[in-house]
Amino acid sequence: MKLEVVVVPVSDVDRAKQFYKALGWREDADFVADEDFRIVQLTPPGSAGSIQFGVGVTSAQPGSLRGMYLVVDDIEAARAELAERGARVSEVFHEAGLGARFRPAGAAGRVPGPSPERQTYGSFVTFDDPDGNGWIVQEITTRLPGRD
Repeated sequence: MKLEVVVVPVSDVDRAKQFYKALGWREDADFVADEDFRIVQLTPPGSAGSIQFGVGVTSAQPGSLRGMYLVVDDIEAARAELAERGARVSEVFHEAGLGARFRPAGAAGRVPGPSPERQTYGSFVTFDDPDGNGWIVQEITTRLPGRD
């Protein structure tokens, strides 16, 4: 099994579509059946997995999805690109203790700057989409065994 799609609850389909496309995500689909159903699918660059949102797609509250991960091999370059493309992205940080990445920007446990010695899996930035759905970007330079 492979994870293919995550449904993201949004309040304004066109605003969400514009936001994610501005980040450089590929638009795979935008299908409208009628006023009660529309589905949009976008895929981050280099990713096999996608997101979907729309009208009649989920009953989840807009902005309620938190902790979705994107992975990169250079956290500082990724942060700069996200900011340049319009995302309100946190500064690069590493954790003083496990779980700090899931806390809001400025919360205890987030230590400014990348992980000491740029340890793989150790550096992060976060950003939210216009509805408040939260993304974590993690730097991975060397995968654990068995992970491609």
